[in-house]
Amino acid sequence: MSTAEPASPPDILSADYLADPYPLQRVLRDEHPVLFHEATQSYLISRFEDVAGAFKSPAFSSRNYEWQLEPLHGRTILQMEGTEHSRHRALLNPFFRGKGLEKFMPVIMDNAVGLINGIVQRAGDDLMAEIAPRGRTDLVADFTTWFPINVMVDMLGLPKSDHDRFHRWYESIMASLNNLVGDPEVTAAAEATKAELRDYMMPIIEERRTGDGEDLLSRLCRAEVDGHQMSDEEIKAFVSLLLVAGGETTDKAVASMVRNLIDNPEQLEAVRKDRSLVNNAIAETLRHSGPVHMIMRQTEQDVELHGTTVPSGSTCIMMLSSANRDERQFADPEKFDIFRDDLDVAKAFSGAANHVQFILGRHFCVGSLLAQTEMTIALNLVLDNMENLRYPDGFTSREDGLYSRGIPELLVEFDPVPAA
Repeated sequence: MSTAEPASPPDILSADYLADPYPLQRVLRDEHPVLFHEATQSYLISRFEDVAGAFKSPAFSSRNYEWQLEPLHGRTILQMEGTEHSRHRALLNPFFRGKGLEKFMPVIMDNAVGLINGIVQRAGDDLMAEIAPRGRTDLVADFTTWFPINVMVDMLGLPKSDHDRFHRWYESIMASLNNLVGDPEVTAAAEATKAELRDYMMPIIEERRTGDGEDLLSRLCRAEVDGHQMSDEEIKAFVSLLLVAGGETTDKAVASMVRNLIDNPEQLEAVRKDRSLVNNAIAETLRHSGPVHMIMRQTEQDVELHGTTVPSGSTCIMMLSSANRDERQFADPEKFDIFRDDLDVAKAFSGAANHVQFILGRHFCVGSLLAQTEMTIALNLVLDNMENLRYPDGFTSREDGLYSRGIPELLVEFDPVPAA
């Protein structure tokens, strides 16, 4: 009597995985929690406890960014360790936490209001005359891809006329990071973007060194910890990183949050009526459909996990989206539920979070509170300006992406709120 051979482990580069990764992530968690993936020469780590533990363990470092991100951005805080990392984090934290972040609240609000008002206005002027009284837009194309980039440019104190330029650079960098097939045109465009951004930023950084401006770039140029300042090259690299870390993640997260609420109308109405639930919607979106699906780490010593030895110097892919849907950590994890009692909303934007979208440990995301602020403002403005929010007939939202994942198009119809 023959027995069936065990099924092959899921391939994260397969068409099936790219179409819908979540069922295959469960197979990885249940049957292959630590798996060597031949095509990427990396170990896939998929359970919450293992991913969270790796972020807090000195056995795993971010040395992989030397080849993964440095060629595109330059050397950034993401790949720093020890004293160097602590010093740079101390330089950056005052601008992204507490009073430092509050200073930039008007910039964030002005950008959001302007874009939302533009959507509502265009709904009456330009979009499909037959449904103008109700309103219609693509929230991704008209709002989410612009909002965080515009906020970043304005926080840095750069001209509003450069919004389009930074948006183009943002799209070029993101195309490069997702260029899994190695398209030479995409690579060449990213190289051109890197050179253009450097040529644009370096004279401005030199000028801001001696100025007294209160914008983020000027303050970064003057900031000092224990006699150390960020170099011109480090500041330029940080601005480049902001295009990705501060742009793409918020862009995708806002779109997914609105999609999740439309897909769960009773929760949408609950948030609309009780805005204290906005943080619940944000935190649950980060857990359920966070924008960053995979983060790489490198082992600094041999690591034993579930009977597998991961050799020192190995590249590991930490599967954030899988960890955040681990049934060992969350009940009914595939369900979007802003009322779940196993997600600590009060700690969701801090280093004590019990989800891993913002990473944990020493490399916890310095911009987590900025992301929370932007998502809060974006959702409140959507709710304030768009009544009866819904999909047009025939539209179905879809996700795409591997390392980061989001909704490329979010068509909605709504009843515009009459002007006061």
